Amino acid sequence: MADLNSLLASEAATKDGTLPPEALPEPRSQGKLVLRKFLHHKLAMASTAVLVLIIVLSILLPLFWKHSYEDSSFPSFAKPSGDFPLGTTQVGKDMVSQILRGTQFSLLIALTVSILSTVVGVVLGALAGYLRRFTDSAVSRVTDLFLIIPQIAAAAILAKVFGSGSWYIVALVLASFGWMQIARITRAEAMSLSQREFVDAARASGAGTFRIIFKHLVPNMVGSITVNATLAVAQAVLAEAALSFIGLGVQLPDTSLGRVILENYAQLQTRPALFFGPFIVLVLISLTINFIGDGLRDAFDPRQRRMKA
Repeated sequence: MADLNSLLASEAATKDGTLPPEALPEPRSQGKLVLRKFLHHKLAMASTAVLVLIIVLSILLPLFWKHSYEDSSFPSFAKPSGDFPLGTTQVGKDMVSQILRGTQFSLLIALTVSILSTVVGVVLGALAGYLRRFTDSAVSRVTDLFLIIPQIAAAAILAKVFGSGSWYIVALVLASFGWMQIARITRAEAMSLSQREFVDAARASGAGTFRIIFKHLVPNMVGSITVNATLAVAQAVLAEAALSFIGLGVQLPDTSLGRVILENYAQLQTRPALFFGPFIVLVLISLTINFIGDGLRDAFDPRQRRMKA
């Protein structure tokens, strides 16, 4: 009897042009739609593969590489060979091991800067956008003040005065000048979202300010936060390289790609492999992260072409 009833219902639905609920495709969650759109972004996927390869090699290859980044007992300026694919530096260090070590520290600094600047920017921007009035005015003025300060020059001064050249000091200095753009974007989104019905409902239910901000507003800004945090990594990589290139960034015994480039800049004409090795890795990291950020922006953008089910 049940089969007969379902058959009759199906025939009736077919006649009036509607489908039964079980015949409709299962709706996709927002996360699945974003992931599906990102996976169909060819340039972002290719960039992700290259970046993952760089990260894996920088972490795992030193475990099996025959030369240590600390070993300076090799001949000075040895030519590229089977033992030294990119040659050795002036002080007798293997260039491949130097690039691997520099990549580790550059990525570590960039990730630290991105996390710190994103947290500070999101908190300040969300508070300013939701509370408005004095809080908004104070945060906006501080943000404008930091924006007009030359980032590299100020970071160089702070790194020279307060730092000892350790990677975490450089990361903290760069993060102190990397939160402003995220704060402005978060503020604008928080001001828009605070006028929505679900925020009014949360207020009516007695939810406090911090509960509304961090449970209702911030989760609805995850798209823009993710995109800007990703792009902040690329900006931090270049900022750290610029700071180290002028000799005010990472100092020995730590290292980074910017410092490796600085140490071998004089060999650009005579021994180009020593310069272009770390330079190409730095450019690849920056480009791939930017392309990944573009892919994430397109994936989170609802105005982009909808994917087929």
